[in-house]
Amino acid sequence: MTERSTEGEFRKILDAGDEDELEESLRKAQQLRWINFDKKIHFYAPSFMYYKTSYYCSSPADFSTISVTGKGCGLKCKHCGGRVLETMYPASTPEKLFELCAQLKRNGALGCLISGGCLPDGTVPLARFVEAIGKVKHELGLTVFVHTGIVDYETAEALKRAHIDGALIDIIGSDETINEIYKLNVTVKDYENSLQALHQTGITFVPHVIVGLHYGKLKGELHALEMVSKYEPSAVVVIAFMPIRGTEMSNVKPPEPLDIAKVIAAARLMLPTTPIVLGCMRPKGKHRARTDVLAIKAGVNAIAFPTEDAVRFAESQGCVAVFSSLCCAQICLDIVR
Repeated sequence: MTERSTEGEFRKILDAGDEDELEESLRKAQQLRWINFDKKIHFYAPSFMYYKTSYYCSSPADFSTISVTGKGCGLKCKHCGGRVLETMYPASTPEKLFELCAQLKRNGALGCLISGGCLPDGTVPLARFVEAIGKVKHELGLTVFVHTGIVDYETAEALKRAHIDGALIDIIGSDETINEIYKLNVTVKDYENSLQALHQTGITFVPHVIVGLHYGKLKGELHALEMVSKYEPSAVVVIAFMPIRGTEMSNVKPPEPLDIAKVIAAARLMLPTTPIVLGCMRPKGKHRARTDVLAIKAGVNAIAFPTEDAVRFAESQGCVAVFSSLCCAQICLDIVR
């Protein structure tokens, strides 16, 4: 099970009923991680969420998230309902975006994530902000990641000319999930076209694959990874559905830690030389502790907001822990291959 692994072999991973059944795949995934990367494991704790353990304490200012649509979103997805936007700084005009970034810089910021709600077609209205984003890079020198939503070549090329540090994009591998959860009238092909556009521009881009978005069940994650693997991503972030209070899916059970590990293992086996990250969106508590340890067994290079159990386990495996207050997408810049 290397780069030539068959669809049947990956299907066997996803069908594993417990860790014992997944053990061989985890072993091979971790072996690939050791072969292709050094012993460092990167842990990220950006400022948008408070994080304090005996190992590290997050900075209140180093890295913030910004929404160019404020609290507005044209989709109101079942899993989010716009609630995530409420945690971001609003900047609804290019002028406000630059002013906000300048203020954040004065307060000690090292970087930011520029995101926003989607239009009804699944795009984030970034075009009119590109000049301001370029100004943020040129005049303020901040690390800037941009969450694009569905994106065309022209927008991707404009973001590259703005010299952003990376484009982040969620990739969904099921038409049913897109239509039912995102409430979007697009298809998987639109997401693949976005990957193709990003790849063609040569921009640094980091696809995110969401485990269990379809009511907590696996559906389309393997297809999402297959699409991603065609376009030489700079890194891949695996995240997981977590219920958010006040949304249509607030009472839906999240995917099991083992399901998340299955997707990570499949990602590592499918993309042996690509940095793989367990991202910030995932359930907390004991669920997170279990997920984090399994993620390390499955060969991740990095984890956002790791539990203490994860750090201890990584060190017990001979890893060297490196902490950062920036976004986990920074992995593609922190790993020199």
